[in-house]
Amino acid sequence: MKVVKTFCFSALFGVWVTAGSVASIGAVGDAAARDEAAKTRPNILLLMTDQQTLRAMSAAGNPYLHTPNMDSLAAGVRFTISYCASPVCAPSRSSIITGRMPHETGVNFNGDVPDPSIPNLGEVFRAAGYETAWAGKWHLPASYPRPPKDTVPGFEYLSLPKDIHLGLGEQTDGIVADRAIAFLRRKHDRPWLLGVSLHNPHDICWWARLEPVRPRNPHLFPPLPDNFDIAPDEPGFLADCRKPKTYGVEQQYADAWDEMQWRAYLYEYYRLTEQVDRVIGRILHALRARKLDENTLIVFTSDHGEGVAGHRLIVKLTPYDGAATVPLILCWPGVIPAGREDAVHPVSGIDIVPTLCDYADVPLPQPTTGISLRRWIERPDAGGREAVVIELAPFKKQPHRQGRIVRTRRFKYMTFTDGERPEALFDMQADPGETKNLAGDARYRDQLDRHRRLLRDWLRRTNDAFRAAWMK
Repeated sequence: MKVVKTFCFSALFGVWVTAGSVASIGAVGDAAARDEAAKTRPNILLLMTDQQTLRAMSAAGNPYLHTPNMDSLAAGVRFTISYCASPVCAPSRSSIITGRMPHETGVNFNGDVPDPSIPNLGEVFRAAGYETAWAGKWHLPASYPRPPKDTVPGFEYLSLPKDIHLGLGEQTDGIVADRAIAFLRRKHDRPWLLGVSLHNPHDICWWARLEPVRPRNPHLFPPLPDNFDIAPDEPGFLADCRKPKTYGVEQQYADAWDEMQWRAYLYEYYRLTEQVDRVIGRILHALRARKLDENTLIVFTSDHGEGVAGHRLIVKLTPYDGAATVPLILCWPGVIPAGREDAVHPVSGIDIVPTLCDYADVPLPQPTTGISLRRWIERPDAGGREAVVIELAPFKKQPHRQGRIVRTRRFKYMTFTDGERPEALFDMQADPGETKNLAGDARYRDQLDRHRRLLRDWLRRTNDAFRAAWMK
């Protein structure tokens, strides 16, 4: 297989650039030549869940759930410093399908429409001769489009029946799997790219709104996490994230929970994750039954995570690791190394598009902010990007109020546009629960300055208009 070599990485963040890529797709030649070239390329299966934090997998060492089908994908390379571009559905999804950050795609909030001048994954691969299809949740802006009124640019959309409740994964995920399996069973005369976007464990949002519910068998409830309490020196901006608002309202329902209700919430979240794992198992079984896995690159991820009771938080729209981290696994038997855990390189959902293009020898029509992870998959000791950035925009009616998070290998830095104590710095090796804010500790002044510099460089490189309170 031909390997794309014409790329470079910036010293700090690795903004992706492909030599001559702007004209590449137009220069492929006629359709017949393009399709012939595509036949030697791998199939691509992008599997996504919704609202699954990185540690909600038994392969991640979590003893409170069992996810054998997700775990089977961990036979590839599993990244453990893995973040979403923004801890909320649409902004993160816009980044996953474009390789660009939310402030670049124009999707800063749910309901925003992506910039049509930025090609998405389907458009890029379709132009390169791939058959492209999407099953399940889209959310850009319609959660489940209704063709022909709503479309999914670049993809054949495998739409759902009109008589099901589109807000519950319990009702949609099985049918999404049916659509995906039907696609896999088709006769394909060229390589394909199939996106399968499942809904759960997102149903926890609706569970949280119910009157206090305690499932049976409370002796099975997980314990509260070590970082359950709110730190007294938490940035003031995050206190506002806990208040009732019109966007991401679920947090307010947890205010009156007692310890048993919090533990019941964790138990239910893990059951919903197991539920979607079983759906993933059906899809993988269909893929393997037809021996399509032998030439299929599988990527497994989620759009964002879940609060999982850390800092007394549930669901999303917060910068702590519960909501900001996501699984990211790449699997391709015989090509991607087996059973490797990468706990060294910070990665992001913006890296998916350039990585898939790299492995499939598909040219990008324009640069992406994400980078190909192939160099780290093939050479885990390789250097490169120093950090990833996460965007936080939790107040839809106050769009100017935002945050940025910089994650390096060891440290995590948060900063906000306003509020008391508008910065936080955590040593993620010594304090993975993010309980000890080191931003005011003189012994860590060099690290604080370093992460400030990294953020300034990122803002300049990506034309990000964000300005932290300390920058004014």
